[in-house]
Amino acid sequence: MSVEIQDIITFVSAYEPFNNLPEKELASLCTSIEVSYYQAGSQILEHGGTIDALYMVRSGSVEVFRRTGELYNRLESGEVFGQMGILLNGHVRYPVRALEDTLVYRIPSEQILEMCDLVAEFGDYFEFNEHSTLQQEVLNQADENDMTTVRVREIIQREPIYMSADTSVRECAQKMTEQNVTSAVILDQGSKATSPEEDDLLPPGIITDRDLRMRVLAAGLSLDTPLREVMTTDLITIHHDAYVYEAMLLMLRHDIHHLPLVNNQKVTGVVSLTDIVQHESQNSLLLVRGIMLQESVDGLIELSPQIGQMMVRMQKEGANSHMIGTAMSVIGRAFKQRLLQLAEEKFGPPPIPYCFLALGSMAREEQLLVTDQDNALILSPNYDETKHGSYFKQLADFVCDGLHECGYTYCTGGIMASNPKWRMTLQGWKEHFSHWIEKPDPQALLNASIFFDMDGVDGKTIWAEQLIRFIVGKAKNNPAFLAALARNALNRTPPLGFFKDFVLEKDGRQRYSLNLKRRGTAPMVDVIRVHALAEGSLSQNSFDRLEDLAASSLLPEGKKDELSDAMEYLSMIRIRQQVAAVEAGEAADNTVEPETLSSKERRGLKEAFQVLSNAQKFLRFRYTASQKSL
Repeated sequence: MSVEIQDIITFVSAYEPFNNLPEKELASLCTSIEVSYYQAGSQILEHGGTIDALYMVRSGSVEVFRRTGELYNRLESGEVFGQMGILLNGHVRYPVRALEDTLVYRIPSEQILEMCDLVAEFGDYFEFNEHSTLQQEVLNQADENDMTTVRVREIIQREPIYMSADTSVRECAQKMTEQNVTSAVILDQGSKATSPEEDDLLPPGIITDRDLRMRVLAAGLSLDTPLREVMTTDLITIHHDAYVYEAMLLMLRHDIHHLPLVNNQKVTGVVSLTDIVQHESQNSLLLVRGIMLQESVDGLIELSPQIGQMMVRMQKEGANSHMIGTAMSVIGRAFKQRLLQLAEEKFGPPPIPYCFLALGSMAREEQLLVTDQDNALILSPNYDETKHGSYFKQLADFVCDGLHECGYTYCTGGIMASNPKWRMTLQGWKEHFSHWIEKPDPQALLNASIFFDMDGVDGKTIWAEQLIRFIVGKAKNNPAFLAALARNALNRTPPLGFFKDFVLEKDGRQRYSLNLKRRGTAPMVDVIRVHALAEGSLSQNSFDRLEDLAASSLLPEGKKDELSDAMEYLSMIRIRQQVAAVEAGEAADNTVEPETLSSKERRGLKEAFQVLSNAQKFLRFRYTASQKSL
């Protein structure tokens, strides 16, 4: 074998998808390679022209364009182009031009197609359309995670037992003990039905070990008490074909240990906390429970290191960013809820009702390890500063200080309930939002945008829901506000330079890195929020907002999936970096050094940033136009 061929093999084998080829097939492919040289500015592929080879950049860089002339991507050493042309109709789909003096390898299309048939992993690389790395990574993530593929009905350990509401507590406990179960389904309020087929409606209740302990034994009730007096009503249920992760997140959010499965208005089973823990070895449910059992701030502080450990476990077990973000947010909510309970124990019951608000990433259920606290209070219409101000100052200070000690650092912008500016009545909040929306000031909205992601954590959470509906109703019909919000969403651009490389920033440790939150997920959230408000979506989570947008005509076809894949990819890179820091015993942050990433990961990041860049261009066009139409 010549030295030249060996050099080609060494280079090609270092990059995907060629590193998936067996040695013999790789050598065969490399012997057919032709080497071509292009001067800076010269055209390599013309749109609509014929193509009979796959191109691989050996040195230099190229620019890939859409048929409209818009820049699509910049490629450098080790990256390939032309695959869509040879896989479809043999015609160039995206024209390509040399950005600088460039050396490329031309691999005949017959060789590529032959290898696609021979080696599945090689073929899989080319089976995706635009943004292939993003799509493939997201799909691979789902494939690796049992929780996204296993139906909750598949992990049920035993058949449920059914009882009438007239059954006594004693008889119920005896049957649960005999059948070694921790719950029983109540079929109706008075009949003697003993199976779901005998009852036409969803069950009115469920009885669990916890109910028997707390509502019967602890309350000193007679064992002859009928179940209707102690059962849990207003059931939270889930369809039996839902995924395991959906059941887990529902349990997390509502702090419940049993979840009835339903199909065609019939209960088909009950999934328990134990079932999920045994299947997944996830213990985020247990951590939430542990938080709620703590008797002091010191106890909560001792638990806080488990947050990082939890994220490590979830990432290692293949959880996607939505699952991790939701679990971390629910854990954060639990800390807030327990601190509020401890505050009320210390300062006495609240003199008037209130609602404690989570803002930003926690409200969107997208919280990760590196986060500060963003919160506020909605107070009763009867609020009187003279009578009630001191109490709510103490409560807010206690909660915010406690959160800080548990790792949720103070908000540098002062957006916390401890700031009296962010403690007001529902009417006061409505007036604030009316001012922001009706008289949009871009500078004011820079600080206010976080308030457009909110969720009620504790107290009169219905007020939070009412406020969200009020905000969405006003924002949807105000083009000037949407245009101002869109302009702010363009302030943080993705870190792609004019040429081929990432635009790096020097961090506090004098390293050149990318801030994946500031330059990636945060501007993506901003873009999605503008579209969601324009569409009237009440959802807070970015992925849920995109699902709401899917049925609308607001986004061009295919853009919803592009944005979702890019958001997922950027989030998972952030998560992996934070997990790596936790495992190394270092402080986690939102930065990544590109040289520490594989070529595949760097390519995926570039694709994700390009999706973001295109989304920002569309935002500028759409909402500037809206403003001019006023």
